[in-house]
Amino acid sequence: MNRDEEHLRLLSIFHYILGALGALFFSLFPVIHLTFGLMLIFAPHIFEPQGDPPPAFLGWIFVIPAALMMALGWTLAGCMIATGRFLARRTHYLFCLVVAAIESTFMPLGTVLGVFTIIVLTRESVKELFEANRRPGAGEV
Repeated sequence: MNRDEEHLRLLSIFHYILGALGALFFSLFPVIHLTFGLMLIFAPHIFEPQGDPPPAFLGWIFVIPAALMMALGWTLAGCMIATGRFLARRTHYLFCLVVAAIESTFMPLGTVLGVFTIIVLTRESVKELFEANRRPGAGEV
C-alpha cells in the first residue's frame, strides 16, 4: 500500500468517526430549544400557572431554528459519512472536495479533517487514483 492509499484510508476512517460524532452529539445540541419550544406550543400552562399563558408563536421562534439546525447538522453528518465511503472507493472526487471545504468551517475537528482532506485530494497521484475508478469497468469485481 503506497502513501496515497494509506492517507485515503485514514481520511475515510476519520470521516466516518466525525460524521457519527456530528450526527449523535453536535446535531443534537438544539434539542433543548426544540423541547422548550414544543412545550410553549402544546403545554403553555406550565410556564404561567397563575395568569395568561404565553402566545404560541413564542414556541415557534424556538422550534423552527432548532429543527433547521438539527436537519442541517444531520445532513452534513450524512455527507461526511458518504465522503468517507467515497474516499474508500476512490469515487466522486468533486463531492469529496466540496464536503472537505464545507467541513473546514467547523472548528476545530472539521477544520483539521477538511484541510488534510483537501491537501491529499489535490495531489496529482490521488487524482489519478480517482480517475482510474471513473473509467468503464475499472471498479467491477
